[in-house]
Amino acid sequence: MKVVDYLSPTAASDFVESLRTTGFGVLSNHPIQKSWLESIYQNWLAFFNSDEKEDYLFDEQAQDGYYPTSISETAKGNTIKDLKEFYHVYPSGRVPEHLEQEIRQYYAETSKFASELLSWIEHYSPEEVKRNYTQPLPEMIRDSEQTLLRVLHYPPLSGDEKPGSVRAAAHEDINFLTVLPAASEPGLQVKLNDGQWMDVPCNFGNLIINIGDMLQEVTKGYFPSTSHRVINPKVKTENRSRISLPLFLHPRPDVVLSERYTAHSYLEERLRELGIKS
Repeated sequence: MKVVDYLSPTAASDFVESLRTTGFGVLSNHPIQKSWLESIYQNWLAFFNSDEKEDYLFDEQAQDGYYPTSISETAKGNTIKDLKEFYHVYPSGRVPEHLEQEIRQYYAETSKFASELLSWIEHYSPEEVKRNYTQPLPEMIRDSEQTLLRVLHYPPLSGDEKPGSVRAAAHEDINFLTVLPAASEPGLQVKLNDGQWMDVPCNFGNLIINIGDMLQEVTKGYFPSTSHRVINPKVKTENRSRISLPLFLHPRPDVVLSERYTAHSYLEERLRELGIKS
């Protein structure tokens, strides 16, 4: 998997080619500042390590707030919950006051940057694929209230986890496009076409982008939604908290993805499969 320099004159074409062949792209020298991420990681780790999080327990209807490990996702096709807790940030959702300004600014700036990436994808889509787009790709996410910023915390392993438990079992993302700064610790892997698992380059400062199921649906598989996972620490020295900050771009609910789905019907189906919505 090639790391593409955002400042390179061939960045757009190189990036889209990586998405086409692997479902993932990695950007360096992008506009999301390292110092900003360091601050967010530090501040939210303190939140997850505090009792304050219990004051923001998730709302099943709004899907915002804090999800403890006991309510964590179970990857499609699995029976054991992932070893993680997380907080959902939506435009109109709840956020602790002392964390709000920073995280909402990050949400806005990263969403804007992601719109640029979608324009790259559309520009380098073959004509037969573009014909599937019911509207320009960046327009599909404009003013979307469904785009989700998830602040993820993978706690250190205690040693008494259920056999077979992992930080995040192999899965594909539901959404359109995921924008993920390299996490505070390694562990992310992507499944290659030959079935082998490869470590995703995670140098702090890289930005990792992957195709979600919704964009795969829109493009009729031209851009693949690739399985990925977060493995448990390989050695004791890596058994530390891991903070991750994926932004899941979602189209507006009325956007037609295909003859089978709108964005709303697709999302509802998958949330029920994950067990986080009844």
